[in-house]
Amino acid sequence: MTTQRLIDELTAARGELFETLDAVTPESMTTPGLVGEWSARDLIAHLGYWAGHAVEVIHAVEEGRAEEVGAGRPPVDEVNATVARVARDTSVATVRTREAASVEALLERLRRLDASLLDARLPHHGVTLEGAIREDGADHYREHAQWLRRTLGGGRS
Repeated sequence: MTTQRLIDELTAARGELFETLDAVTPESMTTPGLVGEWSARDLIAHLGYWAGHAVEVIHAVEEGRAEEVGAGRPPVDEVNATVARVARDTSVATVRTREAASVEALLERLRRLDASLLDARLPHHGVTLEGAIREDGADHYREHAQWLRRTLGGGRS
C-alpha cells in the first residue's frame, strides 16, 4: 500500500459523499433524521472529527506512541454524540469548513508520511496504521455515502 493510494481513496470517497449530499436541499441540511437521528450537518461534523482523529493517530505512530492510540478514550458512541451535539449549535458553513480543514490536514500528513509506518500495529485497535487511516477516512466516507443513498433513494430530500 502506498500513501498515494490512501490519498486517492479518501479523495474519491469524500467526493462521492458530497455528491450524494447534493440531493439534500440547503434548507434540509439541519433537519434531524437523515442518518438515524443525525442531520446532514451532524454527519459532516462526524466525518470531519474522525478525519482529524486519523491525523492524531498518524502523529502518535510517527512519535513512537502507537500503544497510546485509543487508550483512555471515551467510547465511540459517546464521542459521536458529543460531536453531533456541538454540530447542532454550529452553522452548516462552519461545519463544512471544519470538515474540509480536517481532511486537508489528513491529506497533508499522508503526503509526508513514511509509507513504512503503514504496517505499524495499533494495540488497542487491533489494526495497522493503514487500517486505522482507511477506517477513519475513505471507508468511513463510503459507508455514510451508502447510508445516504439508501435514505435519499436517489431524490432530493
